[in-house]
Amino acid sequence: MSRERLERVAAALRRRGYDTAVAATSAEAKAESLAEAESFSTIGWGGSETLKESGVRAALESCGKEILDHRTDSEIFFLSANAMTEDGIIVNIDGTGNRVAASIYGPKRVVYVVGRNKIVSGGVMEAMRRARNFASPPNCRRLGRATPCVETKLCADCDSPDRICKVTVVFDRPPTRTPTKVILVDEDLGY
Repeated sequence: MSRERLERVAAALRRRGYDTAVAATSAEAKAESLAEAESFSTIGWGGSETLKESGVRAALESCGKEILDHRTDSEIFFLSANAMTEDGIIVNIDGTGNRVAASIYGPKRVVYVVGRNKIVSGGVMEAMRRARNFASPPNCRRLGRATPCVETKLCADCDSPDRICKVTVVFDRPPTRTPTKVILVDEDLGY
């Protein structure tokens, strides 16, 4: 993806009310994330391969702040998106809802770190397809779930009790009283 495309997506996010940054590399995203966390004493994050792959999670763990599990309240909450449209709509799918709930209400600030591979050219339906077919199957595999998508690598809209596609949240704009920043990274990160 070109830097120009990321800048267009960043402009769309700003129009929607998100504080936005574009990082050329994971190293830049780490620096931006650490700057975001600087004035907070507790940090939380959602289960995110993007945060792990980019090194953001390790940097946050080593910054001397109190680190909280994503099932507890924190002052600042880091996560990624399963998909994002070019016009700035964010789509996340979750199994229990704790990750998406924390991105809606609770923390004083929410920060997304989003790799360029999560951005789709189409609208919300394409973003939902991306989340179901590109993010959910590898997450089910990583979590050891017994779902059809682990084998087929595509969503079967199953009824498996191990299903992680239970809660879908579409963010048109940041929630009221939840200041939100999106750091777009010009790298493929996560699922």
